[in-house]
Amino acid sequence: MNGVMNGPVLHVVGTRPNFVKAAPVVAALRTAGCDQTLVHTGQHYDARMSEVFFRQLGLPRPDTDLGVGSGSHAGQTADLLVALEAELTARAPALVVVYGDVNSTLAAALAAAKLGLPVAHVEAGLRSFDMAMPEEVNRRLVDQLAGLLFATSPEAVGHLAREGADPARVHFVGNPMIDTLLTHLDLFDPAAARAAHALPERYGVVTLHRPANVDDPAAARAAAGALTEAARHLDLAVPLHPRGRDALRAAGLDGAPGVHLLEPLGYVEFMSLVRGAAAVITDSGGVQEETTVLGVPCLTLRTTTERPVTVTHGTNRLINPDELVPALCKALDGAPAAPAEGPPLWDGKAGPRIARLITQWLEHHD
Repeated sequence: MNGVMNGPVLHVVGTRPNFVKAAPVVAALRTAGCDQTLVHTGQHYDARMSEVFFRQLGLPRPDTDLGVGSGSHAGQTADLLVALEAELTARAPALVVVYGDVNSTLAAALAAAKLGLPVAHVEAGLRSFDMAMPEEVNRRLVDQLAGLLFATSPEAVGHLAREGADPARVHFVGNPMIDTLLTHLDLFDPAAARAAHALPERYGVVTLHRPANVDDPAAARAAAGALTEAARHLDLAVPLHPRGRDALRAAGLDGAPGVHLLEPLGYVEFMSLVRGAAAVITDSGGVQEETTVLGVPCLTLRTTTERPVTVTHGTNRLINPDELVPALCKALDGAPAAPAEGPPLWDGKAGPRIARLITQWLEHHD
């Protein structure tokens, strides 16, 4: 490895969910006295999707912001590969840690593997079995490239075993996204969030950005139509992700009675809204997890989920647009929320578990 093991642990983040997952890992490694470098790819470049998260989550300022920005999947991934190869070559890290399933995750793992650098994947083993999802392609490939696989749920461990992953590489550690949620729980103020956006006491929250819901105009119209109908039963706060903003507005969501279109929100502001919601409608993986822990009914506008533990141990239900209104009415009528016992190891201690395994790995490979 040409002395590379003496380098830092280099974390690569690029999007809001990456920041939320990385924060407890970075904090725990800092406590352990580990030399670290944080690289932000700039995949989420809007300040409301990026800068505010670093500030609120206590993440250190990135050592490098590559500023790659948006683009097609191929174009963005290519730009990320070129920029990350140069960054990794210059910094010669002992270990590259990647998070989740976005294009930044895949590009960092691939660039590291080509340079002979070891990779750790936080949130390994999740599978939707829907290869039409770009995220499914990314997560499968990253798990093939990573030498350390940190799984958030038992079924993720099972998926990796069936795919032939060496059991010595796989570690069930819990969910660092939940560490972040529990750490900041006292800051989530639904009343303040409701007042800030002039919402009634009972309201719902909507987040949609998956290609299946916003890229195809017909699908966007179906989603917008279902949300417009749902808003007859419950006012809906809709923070618009940059990716789906224009499509949902063009599909007719703008100006619909009971629909409150909002700009992107910081972590604390968004989670304050979610904590106080009567129901959440989403296609986000992270929001499925967060609502599970908060006990908020979650209706996921997707046919599959890579997080089935949120259905079996949480409040999540998969629906199509035609099912939204009856499912929402059922949730509002007080259908049972989360089981008494949540998903295993979602206890706020995933970051320290990951940090302990990384430091042990570094000692062994020094």
